[in-house]
Amino acid sequence: MTRVVLVDDQTLVRHGIRTLLEIASVDVVGEADDGQAALEVVTATLPDVILLDLRMPRYDGLWTLRRLREHGIDIPVLVLTTFDDDTLVLDALRAGARGYLLKDVTVEQLTRAVRTLADGGTLVAPSITDRMLRAIRSLPSVAGDDAPPAQDLTGRELEVLRLMAEGYTNREISRALSLVEGTVKNHVSTILLKLAARDRTNAVLRALRLGILR
Repeated sequence: MTRVVLVDDQTLVRHGIRTLLEIASVDVVGEADDGQAALEVVTATLPDVILLDLRMPRYDGLWTLRRLREHGIDIPVLVLTTFDDDTLVLDALRAGARGYLLKDVTVEQLTRAVRTLADGGTLVAPSITDRMLRAIRSLPSVAGDDAPPAQDLTGRELEVLRLMAEGYTNREISRALSLVEGTVKNHVSTILLKLAARDRTNAVLRALRLGILR
């Protein structure tokens, strides 16, 4: 079972999401109502994925993402919120989120997203992807723009990068390109190094900004 921690300030929302996930065989191992409580629960349970709301009193979702990174907690975070503001999406991705969904998703979409992140992939709601990409290109700077110029990627690395941008996991990339999964992992590591990116999401964002991906 994929193990999840839910972070949302609304008790009824947490209970509803928990019930739906458990019906879909996703194990909810902890809940929190703000960022500070989330850090404690995540540290105690070490889940596979964190489901995080952004708008919470006291310590909100962006605060939580930044504290997780500062503490070296590299657990995939899936933002689940009612807000589809472009700036908020970008802020969340910059802060380390690997997925962004709106709360009007179906149970199937939510569970698929959870498992995609648990397998090392990334996922942004299709309904906001186009707007997000336009926002990335229009901003004067994004995460990674102050990094050294990107080194040239090989043809194979570009193929892997394009599939990363589509949310493919390493396993799915290996099947799509007929590569051993270990080879895919090596390509991903090289891509992150060449793009001076800290994770897959930042690599895709910087590649878009630099025009490597269109």
